[in-house]
Amino acid sequence: MYTIRSYWNIPWNYLGEIEKIRSFLSVIYVLHLIAIVALVFGWKQQAYNKSLVAESKALANEISSDNLMSDQIPNMLKEAKGIRAEVLQKISTNIGDKQTDAEETIAVANKIADGIDSSSTFMGIFMAFISAGYAGIIFVVYILPMLAHRATDTVFGSGEEVEKDPMTDARSKNAQGDYEGAIEAYRLAAEKDPENRMPWIEIIKIQREMLQQPQAAIDSIREALANQVWPENDATFFLFRLADLYKNDMQDVDTAAAIMRQVMEQFPETRHSANARNKLQEWGLG
Repeated sequence: MYTIRSYWNIPWNYLGEIEKIRSFLSVIYVLHLIAIVALVFGWKQQAYNKSLVAESKALANEISSDNLMSDQIPNMLKEAKGIRAEVLQKISTNIGDKQTDAEETIAVANKIADGIDSSSTFMGIFMAFISAGYAGIIFVVYILPMLAHRATDTVFGSGEEVEKDPMTDARSKNAQGDYEGAIEAYRLAAEKDPENRMPWIEIIKIQREMLQQPQAAIDSIREALANQVWPENDATFFLFRLADLYKNDMQDVDTAAAIMRQVMEQFPETRHSANARNKLQEWGLG
């Protein structure tokens, strides 16, 4: 029975690492979720506390304007709902069984408002600190790298799809044994960068060593020399390689010698001329 592991031949230690990464990411997501829930709950509670403070002060004003006594609080509590009911309940609890006049009842309402306001102020500072810290973490870990990536792409990239490098494509095909495809890709590279001799060197190497086609290699060298005015070092490189092909692959010593003499005539008083003369002497033609 085939499994994903057996089909793709994935080692167990790789699967273990993948599971570790998945577990780590799961923990990160859970921590983010907990942080977000905690922040939402904290700010919701902060808003609720502010509402309690506002309602406490509003009740204090109402008690003052209507000159309400503490014995009227229970009736108000029966009719109240929501935050108003909660504040009245706090007032009633603080008063207890005592009979208070309007001023004492107002003092109780204000005391409740001040107490809630004090705790909500501390809670607000704490929540602001926690929120700023979490926002900073999100910015540094996620947003800043994204902005840096975009800025780098804007400065160094054109925003367009990167053109595929023909040399890379050619090397890939050569490694796969697609020699004809590699030669075609190297020719494309030579067209795009005519002053670079490397594509021609690779073409000649494939034709001579891999395809066993020395004549094709000779034709490629002559094509390269005919299509481009090469610097001295590049031109002599091709000429020496051409002479080597004629002598060792085509067994044509006369043509090889003629090429060496061409080097001596074309580049006199240079190391290339000296090397050509040495070659002729090695071949017994000096």
